[in-house]
Amino acid sequence: MNTKTLNYSNTFGLFSLIAIIFLLYILKPLLMPLLYAIILAIMIFPIQDFLEKKWRCHRLLASLCSITIIFSVIALLGIIIFYRLNALINNGENYIAKLTTLYYNFIEFTYDTLGISRRSSLFTKDLRMESLLKGHFDKIGGLIYQSGFLFSYLVLIPIYLFFFLYYRRFFKAFCYKLFRNKPKVFLNRMIRKVYNIQQNYLLGLLKVIFIVGTLNTIGLLILGITNPIFFGFLAAILLLIPYIGIIIGSLIPAIIALATKDSAWYAFGVIAIFGFIQFLEGNFITPKITGSKVSINSFMSILSLIIFSMLWGIEGMIVALPITAALKIVFDNIPGYHPYGFLMGEPIDKHLQSTVRNRLKAWRKIRKMKQT
Repeated sequence: MNTKTLNYSNTFGLFSLIAIIFLLYILKPLLMPLLYAIILAIMIFPIQDFLEKKWRCHRLLASLCSITIIFSVIALLGIIIFYRLNALINNGENYIAKLTTLYYNFIEFTYDTLGISRRSSLFTKDLRMESLLKGHFDKIGGLIYQSGFLFSYLVLIPIYLFFFLYYRRFFKAFCYKLFRNKPKVFLNRMIRKVYNIQQNYLLGLLKVIFIVGTLNTIGLLILGITNPIFFGFLAAILLLIPYIGIIIGSLIPAIIALATKDSAWYAFGVIAIFGFIQFLEGNFITPKITGSKVSINSFMSILSLIIFSMLWGIEGMIVALPITAALKIVFDNIPGYHPYGFLMGEPIDKHLQSTVRNRLKAWRKIRKMKQT
């Protein structure tokens, strides 16, 4: 291959990558419901399989029952969250009054401690706290429930989910025809690996949510924060948004603590407890539960979260790790893409060892040999 052909190939590859990224960004309204439907289909397939094999249900009936079960659970959680948040919004005026008082007390404390002039525009009370909070506090619930893709999430996802369950053998036959040069045994193994890693990730995530929610609830009960179970499990559910979900979940009870308690230390206590639980979750709970089944190194995990958040926002962060894990399996099993699968996997011990340590071991070995 000459230099001209190589440059042409590299240029074509670069433009192809740019085109793919652009299409992924443009096609977000189409792709997100499909991805969520695939994830839900993998999650509820054990129910579908149980109904078909144990209860001898027709596939159509089993698919409808499985979808009804999963969306009933989701609807129940949505109703609980809606009414709890609505109750907080109804008490918004009381919270605003307390937060306004704390805001003015903080200004006075700043004046006295730092000796800042009360004429300073930075700390003047003309920056009315009420004007910042009123008219915006009641929009918190609206920001949570309003979405430009509401139609897609409520209508298209159940439709896609039904066909993924009902036509699953049809889609498998399509894969056989699409990759005719690959044996069916190889394709079945690939599909099984992708399914298993997604299933392990989802089941592990549910276990982590339950454990973290319980720990959050215990911490809020110790501090005496109102609605500890709701706030504890809300923060745990927000773990679906990796890394930043727990931060968002801790801010709400921290603000409630500021508005309902006599000391600001309660709010700091909430953040400290949630931060400690996040540390336990990231370093002990999640690795212990999921183990090496989702074998993606930390660098690729963070990089995938950044890339998918830039492409699709928060919705992209939710699906970033499952998609990356599936891509790693594909790369590991396709010739020519093994280096990419290797890059996404966990490094082995020899890649993490210090060269100085190895040299010291070699030097000690040589010295021991000379002494003998």
